[in-house]
Amino acid sequence: MPEPFHTDVLADAKANTFFRKEIATMTGSQVTLMSIPPGGEVGLETHHDVDQVLIFVAGTGKAILNDAESPIGPGSMYAIPMGTKHNFVNTGADDLKIVSVYAPPEHPVGTVHQTKADADAAEAAEHA
Repeated sequence: MPEPFHTDVLADAKANTFFRKEIATMTGSQVTLMSIPPGGEVGLETHHDVDQVLIFVAGTGKAILNDAESPIGPGSMYAIPMGTKHNFVNTGADDLKIVSVYAPPEHPVGTVHQTKADADAAEAAEHA
């Protein structure tokens, strides 16, 4: 059974420089931090077996949900039910900092992807 965990998640998200970093995984959910550089994006995806909640801590960008776009900034939250096509794009001059919660967990415990390219390579290896 996982151990309880607590942290100042807003400070952790602002300090995070990795594209993706797992910080807590429980039986039914997982918390990751993300940092998307200016001009970068999470990447268009659809989770078929995972719900996802994203909380934007710093930076500005746009959300694309099933082809509808809306602006995002600090304090924005998006709840993404499984089956929803989605992407988040950094349109600002600073890194876009995100706290992401998956239910159930999506990534292996200890996952750290320094860049989106690292994340894409890891995903390709999982599906090879």
